[in-house]
Amino acid sequence: MSNLEQRTLALFTQEDIKPLTVAEIEEQLGLTEAEDFKELVKILVNLEEKGSIVRGSNDKYGTPERMNTFQGRFIGHAKGFGFVAPEEEGMDDVFIPPTMKAGALNGDTVIVKVSADSTGERREGQIVEIVERGTTRVVGEFQANKNFGFVVPDDKRFGTDIFIGRGHTLGAMDGHKVVVEITKWPDEKHSASGMVTQILGHKNDPGVDILSIIHKHNIDVDFPEEVMEAAAAVPEEISDEDRVGRRDCREDMIVTIDGESAKDLDDAVGVVKLDNGNYKLTVHIADVSYYVTKDSVLDKEAFERATSVYLTDRVIPMIPHRLSNGICSLNPQVDRLVLSCEMIIDPTGKVVEHDIFQSVIRTNERMTYSDVYKIVEHKDAELIERYKELVPMFETMKELSDILRSNRDRRGAVDFDLKESVVVVDEKGWPVDIVVRERTIAEKMIEDFMLAANETVAEHICKMELPFIYRIHEDPKPERLQRFFEFITNFGITVKGATDSIDPSALQGILKSVEGQPEYPVISTMMLRSMQQAKYNPECLGHFGLAAPFYTHFTSPIRRYPDLIVHRLLRTYLIEGDRSPKTTSYWGSVMDEISVHTSSRERRAIDAERDTEAIKKAQYMLDKVGQEFEGIVGSVTNFGMFIELDNTIEGLVHISNLTDDYYNFDERSMTMVGERTARQFRIGDRVTIKVFNVNVEEAAVDFIITDMPEPQPKRRNNGPRVIKGKEKGKEFKRGGKGPSNKRTPSGPKVNGRTRKDERKRNADHDSNHKPKKRGSFYDAMAKASQKDRGGKRK
Repeated sequence: MSNLEQRTLALFTQEDIKPLTVAEIEEQLGLTEAEDFKELVKILVNLEEKGSIVRGSNDKYGTPERMNTFQGRFIGHAKGFGFVAPEEEGMDDVFIPPTMKAGALNGDTVIVKVSADSTGERREGQIVEIVERGTTRVVGEFQANKNFGFVVPDDKRFGTDIFIGRGHTLGAMDGHKVVVEITKWPDEKHSASGMVTQILGHKNDPGVDILSIIHKHNIDVDFPEEVMEAAAAVPEEISDEDRVGRRDCREDMIVTIDGESAKDLDDAVGVVKLDNGNYKLTVHIADVSYYVTKDSVLDKEAFERATSVYLTDRVIPMIPHRLSNGICSLNPQVDRLVLSCEMIIDPTGKVVEHDIFQSVIRTNERMTYSDVYKIVEHKDAELIERYKELVPMFETMKELSDILRSNRDRRGAVDFDLKESVVVVDEKGWPVDIVVRERTIAEKMIEDFMLAANETVAEHICKMELPFIYRIHEDPKPERLQRFFEFITNFGITVKGATDSIDPSALQGILKSVEGQPEYPVISTMMLRSMQQAKYNPECLGHFGLAAPFYTHFTSPIRRYPDLIVHRLLRTYLIEGDRSPKTTSYWGSVMDEISVHTSSRERRAIDAERDTEAIKKAQYMLDKVGQEFEGIVGSVTNFGMFIELDNTIEGLVHISNLTDDYYNFDERSMTMVGERTARQFRIGDRVTIKVFNVNVEEAAVDFIITDMPEPQPKRRNNGPRVIKGKEKGKEFKRGGKGPSNKRTPSGPKVNGRTRKDERKRNADHDSNHKPKKRGSFYDAMAKASQKDRGGKRK
């Protein structure tokens, strides 16, 4: 940074300084030479591009705070308006009316100016500059015309259709799902323009729905040729040279325990009860870093992907299947290379000794969760006979799992007992069933063992004060926690203490106090929404939900890049003994980038998984219109209620379809209250609904309450209608250009209100955003939290 740039920044940070023109800045800095003026202009342009300063409409410069502006990400809405989520933590979003977007599209980085008269909970503003476009590729449906076409984006928040000129359609036909590269951004007079770069297939073809989601999130399916060649060069078997320097654990009793369909087996466990009453737990994790070496083509591709993505009927792996299902998978009764964490655990659940080392193992069996569950809980005679050599270890595993879980419970870990579902599809990818999956003792055992290993590894490196990557879950934000505490007073629950220093045990106590009670779903849901998202970070800040001061991800290097980095650093620091200033300086310099990138990729994968699950659930409900089901009110908003069925499918009862009264939304108690009848609906209430409508394209399911009069069907405009005008028989087209085509919020007004919030804004950047997004962002966040409890996604 030049001396003049430092002086310029210092000028703007003075407390008494006001926004200045270029001439005023020149005068304040005492610049007289022409060369100084040229350099100043360059500096101002550079600082403006960085977002350090902002230029107002009067050509005066100032810091964003002084100009009442800030930089953030624009989150569009299908109805035309949007929100700007500030980059700075702790700031609330700003509402952007449709006329104040300045051409911004969903995902763009923008500068927003907050209105001076903006008061109350919802600040309003206008976008004054687009700093960076969020995407250049869009997936949508091609609508053909004679010599051109339009692409209607699948993501309705994008904000504009895309014009495709002659010669740029790639031969796409009406109804094709296509990928479009944007070549011209929209302005006040024109929509965006682009060119079709790929045709995915017709929208009704099997598999095109998921393929569209994959491309929507810019997820690469196929590996580059050089990556596949590198994977093919990896040997299929372990050599004698590979075993050198490793502890030989091939005679130990070791098993993998996974789901029936799992193919990438990246963890194996062995448990022994010692004579002194302690337990020896050894967690063996596939040594992926031995094959995926630093800066190799395999490593660069794994970093770019950062995580495997699981989409109902397919897995998009982080590393090629030849490795993930082959030499890296801990298949039974073959030699495999691993990194091992051996822990001596006393009867209270405390790890009193540990050792981290590289080894070679040969697992005895490839066990499944269901078989282990039947052995441990149901004493299945046939399975006990089949695995008689392993049964004593399974019993010991259950003992140790109970101890570890009790220890975590004592320290205050918050464990949400959430339902998860699996969408079962046929050979064409069409959903045929929704199966609720519960965590049995077998899943819980593996969760407990993986958590113990993750905590032990994190503590070991944290105390060495070396650069590392941690999995952190920060304390809830005080304002969000305060809203939650105010909410639970409706149930007679009060919490003492400041919200900025809450202990997780206090939240755990709240859940325990209502366990088994009707209000449990209400309180657990609202508590979950008060939490922050877990993420990766170079600092060891602990994990609030687990009540763990040290935590990382060590146990899944086949499917998560942070785990691969953890393995690489363990090898560097502990096995090779390289802790030189050069090495530590390098890792310290890159860890921020790795943490931010992998956290971002994780969110992208969660979004894609959520979108896939939502559209498959909508498809499943398509032939169930008119059928009745029982469900629970999952959330209440100002535009209606989301009802979750027993199979986890969620649908909206819009406020306009609450036909037996006029209902008001009470935000404090999160209830819907009828004005005349005083009938109330609140989170956790059980209701009977009828499926009213299903929109697969929007992954939207609409319900109505069965004991209310059925709403009248809404009149649909299926195309331009020609009506006679009064002026000399002139014809006017409804749906054409002009004022008559002005967009309005969907749905009828109900006592002056509209459905303008029905399709809610995206809340993927943080869980502190309401109303709840259709498709349940909070469920996705909960699943991510489930992973942090050791849950595995195979």
